[in-house]
Amino acid sequence: MRYAPVTERLAGLGGAKWEIHALARRMQAAGEPVIELTIGEPDVPTPATLMETAHAAMLAGRTGYSNGRGEPALLAALSARYSARRGRPIGKDQIMCLPGTQTTLYAILQTLVSEGDEVLVGDPMYATYEGLIRATGAAVIPVPLRPEAGFRMQPADVAARITPRTRVLFLNSPHNPTGAVLTKDDLTALCHLAAAHDLWVLCDEVYEDLCFPGVTFASPLDLPEFADRVIVASSISKSHAAPGFRSGWCIGPAEFCARLLPLSETMLFGSQPFIADMTAAAISAPSPVAAEMMARFQRRATLIRDRLDGVSGLQVHMPQAGMFALLDIRATGMTGDAFARALLAEAKVATMPGESFGTALAGWLRLSLTQPDDRIAEACTRIAAFAAARRMAA
Repeated sequence: MRYAPVTERLAGLGGAKWEIHALARRMQAAGEPVIELTIGEPDVPTPATLMETAHAAMLAGRTGYSNGRGEPALLAALSARYSARRGRPIGKDQIMCLPGTQTTLYAILQTLVSEGDEVLVGDPMYATYEGLIRATGAAVIPVPLRPEAGFRMQPADVAARITPRTRVLFLNSPHNPTGAVLTKDDLTALCHLAAAHDLWVLCDEVYEDLCFPGVTFASPLDLPEFADRVIVASSISKSHAAPGFRSGWCIGPAEFCARLLPLSETMLFGSQPFIADMTAAAISAPSPVAAEMMARFQRRATLIRDRLDGVSGLQVHMPQAGMFALLDIRATGMTGDAFARALLAEAKVATMPGESFGTALAGWLRLSLTQPDDRIAEACTRIAAFAAARRMAA
């Protein structure tokens, strides 16, 4: 039988990158004492007030078809939120609501690029980005994010990879997996470069509310002179510990949103009104869980640094935001994948190999900060012992 070319473009880009996570879950189900430091799911339940809002909306009959752009109350709430945060008017015609950041990014890229185009994206990158881009037929052009630059994208590295086929500069700040946060100066330089080459600037900002103290979040939406080429995407998945509700959105030029609307309606024919009501309530006030999550994640990253940095050649990269820390294991002579597999088999600690996020993180691990402090401490003890044993064996 024949299949569409998109299935070939995405072959190997699905669950393969999460193989160690899936293996760890099977080991846990079999009763093995695995400490899971793989995926980045919030460590608290969705706030009860938000679930009560969704429940009340369902009981009130908010279960019918939705507006394809987004429910009016949610569009108004997003307009107010972004106008206040970005310091300039953001109208309802500049907003599209979709189920979660992942769907939003997919729809954005389907609107901007097609076969033969190129998308510049930081390497390392979130594990699904390659599939999002390749689904369109466009080529993924990795831009190295260098540890010595704090994993912040450098304009010279971008400029060196721009070709006549380049259409989009795809940013992620705060960044997964590195926790790096682009500064306003970084974004200004990158947007000037994009404007010089007539590129779209797309930024995934889902970790905006999880910046650590002393770190200032900046968005390309802060730069009104580039408003005609900037699109940002976000959701309540991280900020409000609500990943299962799949409620996201994008902000961009009105013309872009008008072109995205028929695609969104073809895919989804609107989202769930009761979830839109919950989302409107969520973003109309400070998150009741984000600040405490952020404090815990920073504390746990510090704990990992104090327990592992310099131990048997290991090096810890401290994040500026988000829910992950990076561990450089290159001194062991092992790849990240080989280290992660052996660590799970022998020490019962599940981590994500850096290779799951691109070639730039070969020889690194990503450690989730979403386990309780005592579990993080125990994981560090096991990792240190494992690394010491490997070093002695070498």
